[in-house]
Amino acid sequence: MFFNQKEFISNHITKRKTSFFLEDIRLNTEELKQEIEGSNILVIGGAGTIGASFIKAILHFNPAKLVVVDYSENGLTELTRDLRSSYNELMPSEYITYPFDFGSDVFNKFFLQEKFDIVACFAAHKHVRSEKDRYAIEAMIQNNVFNTYNLLELCVINPPKHFFCVSTDKAANPVNVMGASKKLMELVLKAYSNQIKIGTARFANVAFSNGSLLQGFNERILKNQPISSPIDVKRYFVSPEESGQLCMLACILSKSGDIFFPKLEEEQMMTFADIAIKYLAELGLVPNYCTSEDEARLASKNRNNSDSIYPVYFFESDTSGEKQYEEFYTDTDNVILKSFKSLGVIKNDEKISKEQIDLLLSEFRQMFASNKLDKSTIITLLNKYIPDFSHIETGKSLDNKL
Repeated sequence: MFFNQKEFISNHITKRKTSFFLEDIRLNTEELKQEIEGSNILVIGGAGTIGASFIKAILHFNPAKLVVVDYSENGLTELTRDLRSSYNELMPSEYITYPFDFGSDVFNKFFLQEKFDIVACFAAHKHVRSEKDRYAIEAMIQNNVFNTYNLLELCVINPPKHFFCVSTDKAANPVNVMGASKKLMELVLKAYSNQIKIGTARFANVAFSNGSLLQGFNERILKNQPISSPIDVKRYFVSPEESGQLCMLACILSKSGDIFFPKLEEEQMMTFADIAIKYLAELGLVPNYCTSEDEARLASKNRNNSDSIYPVYFFESDTSGEKQYEEFYTDTDNVILKSFKSLGVIKNDEKISKEQIDLLLSEFRQMFASNKLDKSTIITLLNKYIPDFSHIETGKSLDNKL
């Protein structure tokens, strides 16, 4: 079932033979080299797709030391095997991985004893499916907002030259709690942007990233299970390589508090269903369009592995927080489109103080301390601080889907 995934992304999803950001990297090579070469770098959440791609992007500029923190031991093991096995990766002489949570006491001790020139954080709840009830949402806000706040407090004590924390396109006009939590995170970043040099980025879906629907296609094929996807949801896509390059450019080249995003055109969005059909064709398979989940499961059960017909189930999206399209900025953002070839910049014009952030977080702490809390109460408080948060609630979760 295996095929060249990189070529598939290039030919059928991004439709780009070279990286979208190649020209901006070329034009800014000297500054990237000056800031990265010989530096000590900490990457948090580095075992995930975007964090690992960021690492591969910066390794081309010869850092002296690379430390990677991620709670996934297995992920760190595979990252190290991948980096050590790659012909063209320039591994620094000092390289170490730590399997612990960046919200933990041991991380705090570690961070204050070390000195890093660049700190990049990719640890986050990033899936809309993580929105379910008060417990799931509290965990999401704890990770995306409170842990970021605590990390910034550490950076004030032991400041890096560059700090980067990844955001999401779902923070623009958010309709789900994940996007709203990332918008809150952006507000926290802005409150510290006069103390630390901070960069962030909103970007498209990363094709075949860990936990993504496209990566799930691989698992379904391996297990002879039906391919399933919404038919009406459009998304922008970048390759894993491009995701790391975008974050590197935002980390090094941004003015403090600015948000970078790729200048992709609306017609470049694709539906998951269109990609699923191309994916099956790449494997020499023809879709068998099923009209229900039960029909798709039964067709998989009865399917012979040698059959060229493969069951698929496409459906109209009806789950909470699902937006049919994505956007990188809003009408009220101060957007600069001429500074880079491939990158737009949302300028740091939204003034918010550290005192305002402390008040905001205090309200969330008090709310989460209540035993009678429900999801709607959390949505109401999110709306207080994010007026453009227009939550889509259907009472259904992606956990109810194939």
